Parts: sequence; structure tokens; C-alpha cells
Amino acid sequence: MKAIIRSVYGPAASMTFDEVPMPEVGENDVLIKMHASSVNPYDWHLLRGEPYLLRLSAGFRRPKNHDMGIDAAGTVVSVGANVTRFTSGDNVFGIARGAFAEYAVANEDRLAAKPDTVAFEAAASIPCAGNTALVAVRDKGKVGAGMSVLVNGASGGVGSFAVQLATSLGAEVTGVCSTRNVELVKSIGAVEVVDYTRDDFARLAHRYDVVIDTIGNRSLRDLRRALKPRGTLVVAGGGSGKWFRPMALLLKVIVVAPFVRQQLSGVMAGVTPENLETISALMVSGDVTPLIDRTYELSETPVALGYLEEGHARGKVIITV
Repeated sequence: MKAIIRSVYGPAASMTFDEVPMPEVGENDVLIKMHASSVNPYDWHLLRGEPYLLRLSAGFRRPKNHDMGIDAAGTVVSVGANVTRFTSGDNVFGIARGAFAEYAVANEDRLAAKPDTVAFEAAASIPCAGNTALVAVRDKGKVGAGMSVLVNGASGGVGSFAVQLATSLGAEVTGVCSTRNVELVKSIGAVEVVDYTRDDFARLAHRYDVVIDTIGNRSLRDLRRALKPRGTLVVAGGGSGKWFRPMALLLKVIVVAPFVRQQLSGVMAGVTPENLETISALMVSGDVTPLIDRTYELSETPVALGYLEEGHARGKVIITV
């Protein structure tokens, strides 16, 4: 089969499109014929081996595993001996191993059935970004009707899901984005939009019940300044950097949280079938529509990942197989 692989740490251009063996299917695994995937910041962090702490498990000088990609949507080809939830021919989506390929393997507990009315490309946008947004909004932020919510990075993959999920729960959402994305963020449910090129949300008079940060480009002090005295901050993204910067904000949250009245937390949650089903049901009902920026062929994955790393993607970047 054909797949995108990597043998060294480096930029997106270091990946290659090669013939590789079919993946092995374990007793609890499902073999998926891939129809679509999507790229995530997780992918380029792993590709570059940054922050360097990742290399403690991924391989210090060179990556131990050559496959790439985690978001998956496709059709079940075969299942392991212990699999009970799926059978050959089922259409599924979720988290897989080596999703930038013609075939990928996934544990059945990280998959959900794809609704017939949801396209494979739309389903592939959900697993990483949609799950992160759902946990941030519903579980950590405890967003409910009438609450005021600010989403920093509202036009990105996680942010665009967060805006729609908070809106579906009855919240009044303010999105933070650049000038070119203001109307886009309004179109997905934000009642107010802060153009960060003109205004600083941390310096405005309004204070929010919940602030969801998907970028990691602001200080903890600034994020807390935008909160009400007993508001909730949820960190759902990190910046870039070779050492600790991507995790610096989360570490500060952990240290400061016990000493302040505001609720501070981060999102480090695994994907569950229940979460995937929740988001796909909202897609079927029309309450959530994935924001898809661009679509690339499997062989063009390095270009897609390079585009995402530039930081200007609007919503999700999809890979079709």
C-alpha cells in the first residue's frame, strides 16, 4: 500500500510517499480502508520531534515509528478476534495509527460509526480537534445557557469547533481572530468578534464566564484578566518551540490553579466513542458544521502539513485518500 512516512525529524518536506507493508491487525484492532484524514498541530510537533521531551518516547535521534497521521475516516476491511463493535463494511471514524495511508489500524475503543449523512471528509475533521473542543467546552468549561464565552483562536481547527459547541449549549460566544476571519467566525455562531490586529481582548472592559485558549500565545495573566472573578480558563492548545514553550502555559496553570478563585485547567483528554458520537450527532442535526479550509490528495500531505504549520489555516485541512 502507499503511505506517507518519515525516517528523520524535520520539516514537512522530509516526509516521503512510499510503498509500505500493510499494517498488522491486533486482537482489539480494526483495519480501515482510508477515505479521508486531516492534519493537526500534533502531527507537525511529532514530525519535528519538538518539544524535545517528545523524543523520550518517540526516539531521541530518529523516530522509532515511521508512520504519520491520527485522524481517520474510512471503511472497515477486517477486525481482530476480540472486536465486537464493528464488522467488515462498516463506515467508521476516529483515531488510528498511520492514518496518512491507504490503510490504517485503530483500536475499536477509539472509533465510532460514521452517520450516513456525514461525509468522510467531514468525519475526518472531528477526532482530534472536535474531541479537544468538546472536552474544553462541555467538561472543563462546563458551558451552559446564558454564559459568556471567549474563544481565542476562533477560526482554527479546535477554535471553530469550540465556537459552535458553546453556541449549541446556549452560550453567547465571542471569538478572537484576525481581520480576514471576522465574518467567517460570525458565520459559525459568534455574537461578537475581537480582531486581534486592532484590539486586545485582555484589555477590553468585558469579562467572561469562560475563556478557552486554543493557541497558547498569551500569558496566563492576560487570559485571567479576561475572566470574571470566579470564571473558568481552559487551555486547549500550545505554542511552538524546541523545549518547554508548548507546555509552559499548561504548567503555569497547574502551579497557579490551587491559589486563585478562578478555575484553571488544561485539556489532555483521550478520544472516546461517546465524544465522537456526540459531535457527529450535532453535525447530523445541523448544530455543528466542520470548517474545512483546504483539501489535499494523500501524496500532497507534506504540502498540507506545511500549510498548517504556517498558522493561517481556517478550520481543518483535509487529506483525501
